[in-house]
Amino acid sequence: MLATAVPLVGALLLAQPGSEAPVLQPPSSPRPALTWGAPTACLMLPPTQHVPSGAWRAQCDDDAQRCRVAPVRELDADGVETDRPLSRATPCTVSLDDETAARVMAYRMEPARVDAPPGWYRDERGRVMQFNFDLNRRVWLGGAWTPMSHDGQVMSRMRADFGIAVEVPSRGGKTLHRLRFLETELHLGVHSLDLALARYDFSIQREDPLLRVTSFLGKPRRHDLYLNMGLWMEALHLEQLKRDGQVARFLSLGAFHAAFDLWHSRDLVSYVRVRAGAGIESDLVHRFNALAPSAALEGDLTLDRDGFHHFRMSAEVETLLLAPRVEGRPRRPERLRVQAGYEVILLAINDQPLSLLVDGRGVRRDDIAGVPERWEWSASAGLRFSLWAPARRSAPIAARE
Repeated sequence: MLATAVPLVGALLLAQPGSEAPVLQPPSSPRPALTWGAPTACLMLPPTQHVPSGAWRAQCDDDAQRCRVAPVRELDADGVETDRPLSRATPCTVSLDDETAARVMAYRMEPARVDAPPGWYRDERGRVMQFNFDLNRRVWLGGAWTPMSHDGQVMSRMRADFGIAVEVPSRGGKTLHRLRFLETELHLGVHSLDLALARYDFSIQREDPLLRVTSFLGKPRRHDLYLNMGLWMEALHLEQLKRDGQVARFLSLGAFHAAFDLWHSRDLVSYVRVRAGAGIESDLVHRFNALAPSAALEGDLTLDRDGFHHFRMSAEVETLLLAPRVEGRPRRPERLRVQAGYEVILLAINDQPLSLLVDGRGVRRDDIAGVPERWEWSASAGLRFSLWAPARRSAPIAARE
């Protein structure tokens, strides 16, 4: 196999004067594709009507005495090569010595489709496009219409949101680290701002079960129960809002929670979990700090292989302890938040996804002095554009013709 050749970027095989030039075979149907990441050489073959330059990329098999070849440039609508080089193709890294070059000249040259990396598809003209997206690793910017209802009144609002999401798996794939930066929501109309500087958590798949349960109904069966305990942390979370003419500003300096995965997918990306812990919160209006214990049930699910459908939900309860008395609110204020949202990718612009996001939220709180406790309900529908969203780590190679 030519895989044993010494790597040399941009190696060329030229038909020598007086030697028999290799013959390009008619294309077969379905046309095979080059293999992503396989050793590839750049060859010069006799010019053809569609590839007048004679420049081809090739992956050769010594055992089959065959080279699968594809043009090194994109084609136009008529199938003729252009001046645009292929993007995201395996580079030519194979050098052919004189002996190997002479042997390859006699191989069958079979036309093939150009290869593409996992999560990317290449059309018949050699143009590449992304078809698989990771909405858990991205930089996004969005906007939505999000009306709010309370006390029988419906108020129109608009929302702008921004955030950075990163996931880093461990080497063995048993731990997945998640980081979120600058997650921001700004509501206009009925003003509110929610900004979290940084969040970190991880999911883990333990090797050894906490409990081994054996059932004896029929054939004995063993059931392993794992304690997949992780950690959730938050730093500098600012919430600012105005209700009934009263302004509230709360800054969470930091929070630490233990998190337990009730379920997670094999790759740890999707999960349903409970978490509980406490943080230190500063009331910027009344200028005091308080202890803020909280607990939450939350889920984050990628619903399909290519990452087009995403569902998130959460229910969180929080209270404030060790805070001084504030007139117009109870001694131990509480907050209850529920939320569910669905996001689907509509199309991609320059290989970056534009998605539709719909969600519903409910908040009940009594921590704003002078504002009675009540439920606030809101719904939203809007668009999010990802400035960066790579293919999922589990992205497949595109199906061949």
